Amino acid sequence: MKTIFRLSPIALALAVYASGPHAFAQTQALEVLVTAPAVIDSNSTDDMAGFKTTVTSRQIEDLNAIDAAAALRRTPGVSISRFNPVGSFGGEEGGAVYIRGMGTSRPGSEIKTYIDGVPFYMGIWNHPLLDLLPLNGMSRIDVIKGPQLHEFGNTFGAIALSPKKARATDGVSGDVSVRAGSFGTVAEQVDVQGRQGDWDFSLAQGYALSDGHRPDAKGRLNNVMGQLGHQIDRNWSVRLLAMSTQNSATDPGHATTLANKGQTYDTQGDLLALTVAHQHDAAQGSFKLYSTEGYGEQKPGLKSSFKTSGLRWRESLQPWQGGQVQAGLDVDKIGGDVATVGFIAPDLRVTSPFVAVSHKFELGQGWTATPSAGLRRYEHNVLKSESAHQAGVVLAQGERLALRAQVSKGISYPGLDAAVLSDLIPALSNSWKSLGAERLDHQELGATWKPQQGTSVDVSVFKDRVKDRYIFAFPPAVSAPSFVNMGSYEVTGSELTWAQSLGQSWQWFAGWTHLNSSKADLPYAPENSLTAGVNWQQGAWRVSADAQHQSAMVVLGQARNGSPNLTQVPSFTVANLRMGYKLPQLGQRGEVFAAVENIFDKTYAFREGYPMPGRALQLGVKASF
Repeated sequence: MKTIFRLSPIALALAVYASGPHAFAQTQALEVLVTAPAVIDSNSTDDMAGFKTTVTSRQIEDLNAIDAAAALRRTPGVSISRFNPVGSFGGEEGGAVYIRGMGTSRPGSEIKTYIDGVPFYMGIWNHPLLDLLPLNGMSRIDVIKGPQLHEFGNTFGAIALSPKKARATDGVSGDVSVRAGSFGTVAEQVDVQGRQGDWDFSLAQGYALSDGHRPDAKGRLNNVMGQLGHQIDRNWSVRLLAMSTQNSATDPGHATTLANKGQTYDTQGDLLALTVAHQHDAAQGSFKLYSTEGYGEQKPGLKSSFKTSGLRWRESLQPWQGGQVQAGLDVDKIGGDVATVGFIAPDLRVTSPFVAVSHKFELGQGWTATPSAGLRRYEHNVLKSESAHQAGVVLAQGERLALRAQVSKGISYPGLDAAVLSDLIPALSNSWKSLGAERLDHQELGATWKPQQGTSVDVSVFKDRVKDRYIFAFPPAVSAPSFVNMGSYEVTGSELTWAQSLGQSWQWFAGWTHLNSSKADLPYAPENSLTAGVNWQQGAWRVSADAQHQSAMVVLGQARNGSPNLTQVPSFTVANLRMGYKLPQLGQRGEVFAAVENIFDKTYAFREGYPMPGRALQLGVKASF
């Protein structure tokens, strides 16, 4: 796909809002506002003992987040890196997210990013680019912690964005927001949804621009997403999703040496997916065809283009009372080129069927036990085929208490980055073709306890052992220059979260993550992270505050040449505040708001020599129709 539009964001926002109240007032549904959970929406465990954390559009708004890193900055188990207030420079410390120490390898990564179940990342270098993941139009972000084979394959963890669902009733509704503030930062978003009979549509558009808190710390985000759906009959539906993004970020450089100052990183990405879904009493499923393409260009430097395509098939069956069978097939074809050096990558193809089975046993007195097991097979057109398994059990007493245990094996194949490096370093020859997959042995125990209404406590303890990490090495470490699977390390840790409602007006949240790695220089894996947040709503007022303390950590990505990480950044504590005041003239969800980032003007950084912004203010208005 090619980008076929350039929008005037503010003009579009005002035009949509101006027409909305008059054209669609008769179909507008009343909305009852309730105080949203603070920081995260929820932690959840499924029947396969899989654990994930969800951040919804309400938390994204309360955090005043413009991009994915900002939306996940307080999520337990997640660390972020970045340079600029808006935009991500490349796929490493300039803008990335990490899950429990995973995702730090560069090039390549142990985690992948998805939109509507479609892998959307820099395929040629095999790692995420956060600017390809717009927030507007998304209903939620799920953080998948550890390999969960019934969810995703060929990864050790996942960041999955889900577009908003269609309206349930006829009519059109939407939101328009505009904000501006410190460092010349402006942002606007439009989100429109409509339904007429069996047809529905949605359109989401966003634009953000900032001069940055330092010279050459500017960034720009520009994206649009549309969906068109049709309910064929009572059971079958079809939906088309199209998305395009164009972004740019500038490296402000080291504050003292000025190294890399003024370099820019431009990204562009397009996604197209067609989904046919069915919903029957004892069977639910979908079949999806997708295609993505785009590029990342560092100036001066390399321009790398990616193109991926494939399919996703999912079926969920309930063939007997208490039984659940999940099965499916993933096929991914990954290609691309590095035009700057004349490299055209060979296509890699991974075909991955899976099946998982669970059964819920009634134990009496409200207790249930749900054991499960799953298997995923990987067929690769160049590298060795692999298999991975998982097993788990959930012991629950209604909604009050749930205990879980899971063991799983993750598989992550080397990507086209290995082929690129072999081309750039001729001595490596075709040794990358003899590589095996990286492996992760994951073990986790957890509990969710809800002793009373409005109180939820989650605890997890886990152990991750990474094996066969691929690197390239030279004599005397190896007999000849080559790629080899020889890296290994362990990460053990724990997470504790507490969410508390106090009446209808207050929502509290606190979280703690502890990580202990056998690899002393594992980057972006702070030993301790503490998160707190509170939401308050009364009458027309809505206030959200959040804070985080993070211990000192090693930074910069894990290189594939086996070199150690020696750079650290000190611990920091940062707090933010957002205040909104509802105005009926702006619609059911309309408000004026102010947001203050880094309230106490603390000095902190995610890379040595790259200070993050001090205190910053934004003012905005949101209208709905």
